[in-house]
Amino acid sequence: MPRAVLAMSGGVDSSASAVLLKRQGYDVVGLFMRTGVHSDAPDGRPDNKKGCCSAVDAGDARRVADKLDIPFYALDFEAEFGHVVDYFAAEYARGRTPNPCVVCNTWLKFGRLWDFARQLAADHIATGHYARVLPGPAGPELHKAVDPDKDQSYVLHGIKREVLPHLLFPVGGYTKPEVRALAREAGLAGVADKPDSVEICFVPSGDHTDVVRARRPEVAAAGDIVEKDGTVLGRHDGIDRFTVGQRKGLGVAAGRRRFVLEILPETNAVVVGDPADLLASGLVASGVNWLTDAPAEPLPCVAKIRYRHAGVAATVRATPGGGAEVRFAEPQPAVTPGQAVAFYAGTRVLGGGWIDSSTTPG
Repeated sequence: MPRAVLAMSGGVDSSASAVLLKRQGYDVVGLFMRTGVHSDAPDGRPDNKKGCCSAVDAGDARRVADKLDIPFYALDFEAEFGHVVDYFAAEYARGRTPNPCVVCNTWLKFGRLWDFARQLAADHIATGHYARVLPGPAGPELHKAVDPDKDQSYVLHGIKREVLPHLLFPVGGYTKPEVRALAREAGLAGVADKPDSVEICFVPSGDHTDVVRARRPEVAAAGDIVEKDGTVLGRHDGIDRFTVGQRKGLGVAAGRRRFVLEILPETNAVVVGDPADLLASGLVASGVNWLTDAPAEPLPCVAKIRYRHAGVAATVRATPGGGAEVRFAEPQPAVTPGQAVAFYAGTRVLGGGWIDSSTTPG
């Protein structure tokens, strides 16, 4: 019987994944990854409505494992998760907008999790992500989930290609309502209707600057909000409050809509302008991870530049040192340094990397 180590978060997706894996004949071992992150409701009780790493979640995961009669471990990943939070704060200090979910998936869930699985002589690792691994002519391929509203393939592009043969995404072929129904039918009423995690798990206050300034206090430094021509519109108390494309909360009255165009950490300036100024013809990326052979020639694809971006027809060219240059078929707004770009061919994820800069139309 093949063994699969399943990351159990206490939510409905990983719980349903446990049910499906057992039905498919796997020897399932549950693992809860303790990160040291917790949040409290206003009355002081643990708040589990939107998190994924709390003590309440750990208890839910254990109860599901007991109900399904599978072994369960809770391992301490607090030190490793601290590196994710450090990365998050450092990116804001550089004037970039981080994507901690991509980093957490790459470093922890599909890095350390696979290390642990091998210690247990497991053949596979599994999670409740909405994505699919499908057979291809050159080996396993990462694909979008069946449910387009829940697809999480964008945040998985950093998975190493050699791990793909060992990955299982049991709920990737189901819609969310089907997953909830499956959990209820399996007697897991306690998690079947549990709300989805929608916030960054280590930002319990909802204000990311609390985390950034605790780790990088030098970021809380005043600077100017300026037009492209250098005209000063106002002041701010730290560049970590801004992201490219932002319109609300700028704290200036310019008489017309202004959007953040650029963040300059060397001078602490935030440059604003018109919506048209946000349009980019392409981007330059680094740290590219290919889930196919790196293309020797420019490769047509669909590029997705943020989680909720629909994707745009583009051409990607691999560059030396693990980089890439992307040219869009149509200019795109708010290409944001620090965010990830993922490359697709149909539903297949070809790879992805980190956006360093945009290129101007022309």
